[in-house]
Amino acid sequence: MHYSLYTDGGARGNPGPAAIGGVILGADQQVVKEFSRYLGETTNNQAEYRALIFGLEKIATLSGKHSHTTEVRSFLDSELIVKQMTGEYKVRDINLKPLHAQVQKLAQRFGRVSFTHVRREKNAHADSLVNQALDRQ
Repeated sequence: MHYSLYTDGGARGNPGPAAIGGVILGADQQVVKEFSRYLGETTNNQAEYRALIFGLEKIATLSGKHSHTTEVRSFLDSELIVKQMTGEYKVRDINLKPLHAQVQKLAQRFGRVSFTHVRREKNAHADSLVNQALDRQ
């Protein structure tokens, strides 16, 4: 099984009201699932991590007993999160460390997980889901 995961998290203010959004695509690049959720008050980087966690959890549920052979390609417009997940940057923020560890633990459930930085315009669908969640509040 192969999934592509596009996630975004955002806060209006930093910290401020925050939300997550994401799109899961199947191997045929068709939308399998979308998600949009209000988080409450948090930072932009924490929201980015929480979007990634939520998306990986959804894919684990979708892949079920096949998760150990599932390949997940994650796409984020947060260069910081991508570089922290690939080991290029250390996680220094004490509030991000547990979120980073949670992503690492989730990633171990899959056959392979990659983290790729994309420009904001390539992540417009996930971004719009974040804004929808914020606008509903």
